[in-house]
Amino acid sequence: MVDDTRAVLDVRELNTYYGRAHILHRLSLSVASGEVVALMGRNGAGKSTTLKAIMGLVPAAGGGISFRGRSILGWPAYRIARAGLGYVPEDRRIFTDLTVEENLDVGRRPPAEGRAPWTAERLYALFPNLAEISTRRADRISGGEQQMLSLARTLMGNPTAILLDEPSEGLAPVIVAQMARAIHALKEEGLSVLFSEQNLYFAAEIGDRAYVLESGAVKFEGPMARLLGDERLRRAHLSL
Repeated sequence: MVDDTRAVLDVRELNTYYGRAHILHRLSLSVASGEVVALMGRNGAGKSTTLKAIMGLVPAAGGGISFRGRSILGWPAYRIARAGLGYVPEDRRIFTDLTVEENLDVGRRPPAEGRAPWTAERLYALFPNLAEISTRRADRISGGEQQMLSLARTLMGNPTAILLDEPSEGLAPVIVAQMARAIHALKEEGLSVLFSEQNLYFAAEIGDRAYVLESGAVKFEGPMARLLGDERLRRAHLSL
């Protein structure tokens, strides 16, 4: 766990339910400024639910969620987004009847004080593929390009931290490599990133630390290098 005084995002003893099913069990995690943290685990471990609960899309049933020193527990998702927490869902949720450029315009929000704003030009430099298709409708671009667009549109909101749900899932290796480079660039910009992932190699490429979940509970927390070096842990909680 990072030092609380450095935490941009701090989750404590979080519980959630889907109906009567208890999904997250007293889950705690922290993400520091400029840190990239992976949520690892098998399908159904609670990774996506964790991100949705932080974003206010799944109601919490106890515990605490703080962002930039303020409690956001119980806030609606739009208010959390306005506070500077971005969210890129697994299903992307882009506007398919709009062009790439129009999708970026939809996400535009003023930058936080002291931060350089994200503009379409900066994002095209980060994602050169999008620059080449900026006038194309989003339903006529590839899945990998849609994933890039979903992240780019979120960045147009000038967030302080970003939640990414399965950013490498279903993407070609060349697109996965581009996503990894983009996330490294975001870290250099000082953004905090919490992402869910099943691809250990991708997570190791970009992650500083990892939390491993099983049945909605944290089974491991520590540096990514420690997870990579512990075959027994990986077999117990990550292998199929």
